[in-house]
Amino acid sequence: MEKLLIVDDEDAMRRLLRINLADCYEIIDTGTSAQALAMAMQDKPNAILLDLRMPNYSGFELCRTFKSMNSTQLIPIIIISGEAGATTKQFCRELGAAEYFQKPVDFEALRASLTRVLHAARPDRRNEVRVHLRVKLTLRGFDANGRPFEEESVTENISRSAFLCGCSAALEAGSTAEVGLRSGGGMAIIGKVRVIRSEARDTQYPRYAFRFLEKSSDWVLQ
Repeated sequence: MEKLLIVDDEDAMRRLLRINLADCYEIIDTGTSAQALAMAMQDKPNAILLDLRMPNYSGFELCRTFKSMNSTQLIPIIIISGEAGATTKQFCRELGAAEYFQKPVDFEALRASLTRVLHAARPDRRNEVRVHLRVKLTLRGFDANGRPFEEESVTENISRSAFLCGCSAALEAGSTAEVGLRSGGGMAIIGKVRVIRSEARDTQYPRYAFRFLEKSSDWVLQ
């Protein structure tokens, strides 16, 4: 059974999440940020459900910390918060959150989201060390409907042969694209990549994990 770490300072909210999810997942929970860090490293949950408004150390800071530590950066984070607004959701996405749910929680949608996040194919996750690094790049190719696209993006993490970044184009697993890096005011194509998984596809800011099929020039990590 996959394990979820629930981080919320409200006892009632933690109980509600446990009641609605314990039939499918092993639940561990805490109401303190310091204990959340320790539990994420020691208990190795498959996903973290994280509130934003925490005492002493906010959910924003926790999310940033989880995504910057080698031992926790690959754990999917789902934000569950009473805060609304596109700006907050976008900021959480930039911090590395996989999904965002506003309280009161739609548990049917949350279960569906957990299924997508936890059971998506992740062949790249254990093969190489990933680094939390923002690299500006350009993606160019064809979307799922055959329409051409070219889009600038910024990576969230990278490895020697793969990276994760946002892309507004609708892409399917197996889709290919060219990757370019900006240099000296211009853009040079450095290789071709394939989509190996997607996250938050039903939102305005989908993210995709890309793996290099070929490189015509040096990548950031060698």
